[in-house]
Amino acid sequence: MEKTVTEAIAYRRSTRVYTEQPIDTDKVKQCLVNASLAPTSSNLQLWEFYHVTNKEKLKLLAEACFNQSAAKTAQQLVIVVARKDLWKKRANANIDFLNRVYNREGLSERDLKRKKMATDYYKKLIPTIYTDFLGILGYIKFFIFQIVGIFKPIYRQTRLSDMRIVAHKSAGLAAQNFMTSMAAIGYDTCPMEGSDTLRVKKILNLPRGAEVNMVIGCGIRDDKGIYGPRFRIPFEEVYFEV
Repeated sequence: MEKTVTEAIAYRRSTRVYTEQPIDTDKVKQCLVNASLAPTSSNLQLWEFYHVTNKEKLKLLAEACFNQSAAKTAQQLVIVVARKDLWKKRANANIDFLNRVYNREGLSERDLKRKKMATDYYKKLIPTIYTDFLGILGYIKFFIFQIVGIFKPIYRQTRLSDMRIVAHKSAGLAAQNFMTSMAAIGYDTCPMEGSDTLRVKKILNLPRGAEVNMVIGCGIRDDKGIYGPRFRIPFEEVYFEV
């Protein structure tokens, strides 16, 4: 029986050694569908998911992950990729969606206003935030927004480095959706920072603008794959009611 969200979160551990028991590719794919439903900044969905089942690719990727056990013993791998470079394409996809949703006669004034606000957001604000040239425009916008921010609240993340962080945050939210979904059906995962991301990109034939967010090993946990009891800083040290 599938676990509840709380049960899945409690069950999930970073599993560093997997058994040889195969896992169902279609079930893993469904967990990636769940990943694609994660919240994302401006609904731009600047992510891609590479689901690796090919044995030769798995071997090459394990080597790119320094042959750590979480990659070498994984039955499948999922690579979460941030695609900040696709912002224009994804903004246009949102505009197309809005045009389809509001493509009917007799729209109320409220609906017309909502459509215009949302469309202007993707046609004007998103390009203002994401457009850059060698990082120069980003810094110009950054300094202008800091000055405006003296007088009123304003969005301040405008540099290339800021937008990279935004894309990776969204990709991380999707990755968490995926790993929780895997735990819910009794499958195990391990998100890995340790990899040669340039080699990973070459193995997957990713374009220059793609950035590897994380490599996730997938399988069924071996008893020795959990390296010890879970440790967390006491909740009272990280929780603040304001």
